[in-house]
Amino acid sequence: MTEHNKAMDKPPRKPIPLAAWLIQAAVLLVLLALFGWLVHNAQVNLRERNMAAGFDFLFSDSAGFAIGEGWVPFGEDDTYFQAMLAGAANTLRVAVPALLFATMLGLGLGIASLAQNPLVKTLSRWLVDLVRNIPLLVQVLLIYIMMTEWLPDTDDALHAAGFYLSKGGLILPWGEVEETPFGVHGTHVLSTEWMSLVLALTLYAGAYCSEIVRAGIQSVPRGQSEAGHALSLTRWQTLRLVLIPQGLRVAIPPYTSLMLSTIKNSSLGVAIGYPDIVSVANTSMNQTGRAIECIAVIASVYLIINLITAFIMAQVNRRVAIKER
Repeated sequence: MTEHNKAMDKPPRKPIPLAAWLIQAAVLLVLLALFGWLVHNAQVNLRERNMAAGFDFLFSDSAGFAIGEGWVPFGEDDTYFQAMLAGAANTLRVAVPALLFATMLGLGLGIASLAQNPLVKTLSRWLVDLVRNIPLLVQVLLIYIMMTEWLPDTDDALHAAGFYLSKGGLILPWGEVEETPFGVHGTHVLSTEWMSLVLALTLYAGAYCSEIVRAGIQSVPRGQSEAGHALSLTRWQTLRLVLIPQGLRVAIPPYTSLMLSTIKNSSLGVAIGYPDIVSVANTSMNQTGRAIECIAVIASVYLIINLITAFIMAQVNRRVAIKER
């Protein structure tokens, strides 16, 4: 096909009227003016209260508090900026495994909800409906209370193959060398707060993911399933080779929305004392009085993470989308 033919295939673009450009420019100017007025008003109010403003505290002052767990090493003498980095890393430390586990759980429940076995189908539907209709914050608190009340004390921890489970958390027989409540060296500790938050996010997001999987599979025309059976494929082979790959194209956009919601829902960890970006920023806010700046840091962290996630999923969606000629 020549370049001329390709150009002819593209529909002509209707020019945007000048009035539309002027209206958009006017709206943008009004929004910028409103934002500028809000910033100026905030500065005046802070000066009247003899309160400092600006982000200089992030690099000039020592935080003066410790963070109990996380990927990024942090001590009391480190700056507030390093504290924010540690908090942002802890947010990812919860969101990433929760998304992975929720995807696996949602895939299993979604397939189970379409099973021919009535018991499996009914149980999966009951579980999904139960989890979806309980607020996530209630689930986080409930799971945390159950772990702290039902698990044994650190002296009587459940253990097997080098793993120790107690109210103090889960001890893994690998990772960094560190002191633990059990006096064990060469291990990694997953706190009760981390486990409670990951489990709650996994159940909640997994329930919604199962609905996305079910809807994606059911969106595939029935003839595709019949064609698979005509080729002597088993039900599982038809599902794995025919239905799921085609349903994936429908499932990715709502799944992306679920990912973004799960990342933002990880902020509920502040309710049980998990040191994510919200918890760290709140502590910094109480010590410095820089409320606007700390809230801006929280918003920026979630905005950056979600924009990167949305960009990656947009590329994935573009690759799996059906190319029309």
